[in-house]
Parts: sequence; C-alpha cells; structure tokens
Amino acid sequence: MHQTIALVDDDQNILTSVSMALEAEGFHVATYKTGEDALRGLSRQPVDLAVLDIKMPRMDGMELLQKLRKSSQMPVIFLTSKDDEVDEVLGLRMGADDYIKKPFSQRLLIERIRTLLRRMEVGATGDAKSEGTMVRGNLVLDPERHLCTWNGGEVQLTVTEFLLLKSLAQRPGHVKTRDQLMDAAYGESIYVDDRTIDSHIKRLRAKFRQTDSGFAQIETLYGVGYRYRDS
Repeated sequence: MHQTIALVDDDQNILTSVSMALEAEGFHVATYKTGEDALRGLSRQPVDLAVLDIKMPRMDGMELLQKLRKSSQMPVIFLTSKDDEVDEVLGLRMGADDYIKKPFSQRLLIERIRTLLRRMEVGATGDAKSEGTMVRGNLVLDPERHLCTWNGGEVQLTVTEFLLLKSLAQRPGHVKTRDQLMDAAYGESIYVDDRTIDSHIKRLRAKFRQTDSGFAQIETLYGVGYRYRDS
C-alpha cells in the first residue's frame, strides 16, 4: 500500500521537483501552495507525513502545524531557510519531528521521510501490552503501538520524542551524549546539531509536566548530555 506525503510550499518549483522525486520512490503526493488549502485538504484527506515550509504568506508553517496538532500526531518535517534558527527551535517545540534547510538535497529529504515513516509502523494493537513494552516506575513505553503513559495517563509524543525517551529510559542512571541521542532518534546516516536535540528534550519535559508538574526524570548534565533518573 502506497504511503501519502503532503507537500506544502508556496514555491511551485519545489512542489514540482520534490513531488516528482517522491513519486519516483513510490509515494503518493498531495501538494498545497498555501497553509489554508493544506488545512482544508488534510482535514478531508489525512496523509502519512507532511513536509511544511515555514515561511508562507498568511498562514505560515508554524500556524498550520499548531492547527494540525490539535487532531493529528502524524510526522511533520519543516522546510526552513538558512537563517531561520529561531523558527526552527519554535517549530520543534511545537511538535515538528525534524527540519531541513533550503537549499536541500532531495535524497536527504527522502531519507528523512523514510526514517520517520518506519518509526510510525506499528504492530497489531490490543488491550494487553506488547511484548517489547518497557516499564520504568511510573513510565510505560509500548513501541509497537507507539504508546507512552505516565502514572497511567497517556502522553502524546512525536516519533522523535518517543525514540529519545526510549533511548534514555533503556538504561536509567546512564548518561547519553547528544551524539548518542542523535543516532537513536535520527540514525547514524543523518546529522543534526546539538540545538535540535535540546529542543526535543525541552518539549518532551514540557509534555510530561502537563500531566505531572513534578516530573523530573530527565536530567541534564551540562557539557555531557542527558540521563533518565534511576527511580
């Protein structure tokens, strides 16, 4: 079954060239030139992953993401211009899974899309926990169903946040460097800078603190990395 990717960008050249590259890889592609059109289209016809340009007139990529996140946790990749560092951080905090800077390699974009889609593939769901379920005190992670709970309440995580948390919780008390976390969340073939990992961790903490204001399991070791506190 072919997976569908939404491309949202006001640059027709990008829509055309990236669509052709994705279709050559076997994907279905839905293209939108404005955030408003994308919001209407994606509400009627959900997709497996969306690639959003940050800078668009009227409704920009971040506003569109904010509206989409009210009803969907599908993976989202931001396209951002070279100097949009502040926008990148804000976008990641709002729930984007990744970003890629223009001008970009289509091959790199396709690789990141495939990586995110692989993470979203889940096994059969059921009431019982899956075989690979991880329990760390109040934390329960079920990778097969992409399910995370804290104190019995579900915490909605993006695929990147889920993988970062899983990597930390696998060995409580052990420090994971940013490089190790990059490999866990993005794979060894993709490089992201330290600030990207830091932004994901901040959003991860914020989500747990919405459920439990006293959440303090993810510790920062400045200059070293992060660790999941041994209960």
